[in-house]
Amino acid sequence: MNLNLRQTEGAPEAYPEVEGVTGDDLAVAWMRVEHYTKVRFTAREVEWIVQGETGCVWYPPLGPVLSIEGEIMESGVTFSPTPCSIGYHLPNGVVKLTASVGAGPVPQIVTIAVKRLAAYFAAEVSAPAGVRSHSLSVGDMSESTSFSPDRIARAMQESGAADLLRAYRSATPWLS
Repeated sequence: MNLNLRQTEGAPEAYPEVEGVTGDDLAVAWMRVEHYTKVRFTAREVEWIVQGETGCVWYPPLGPVLSIEGEIMESGVTFSPTPCSIGYHLPNGVVKLTASVGAGPVPQIVTIAVKRLAAYFAAEVSAPAGVRSHSLSVGDMSESTSFSPDRIARAMQESGAADLLRAYRSATPWLS
């Protein structure tokens, strides 16, 4: 069994463009989508520290992996991990793996998820930040709205983006 001890993921140079979403809205939506999924659509460097055992296969938790190099931490010896059909064979001991991860094109379903999430964040809320409920009465008319305190935390689910991204959450299409 191999054990992932640490993962450090760099930021991409830029996120893929999505029609109708710009600036901070685009970056925030992409960051949330990438945090939710295991697939990356733009290249960036990722470093993993892994406890390897002889005869075991290590599965990259992010993909697709474009290139990968390894270093045995104790000795400083560098190596190229041996790929197999389902992952990489690693030597015994603690190893540092440095990889380039992420490639396009971005599937249309992912683009739609980014749009939905960005629209959810940009939507006008009829109450000040931090308010859990809001009521307004004018004559015989009244309006009352309640807000969940975890509204922003649940944005992926409430916007519908999570349903669209299900295939990219736990699947490992870069290994097939």
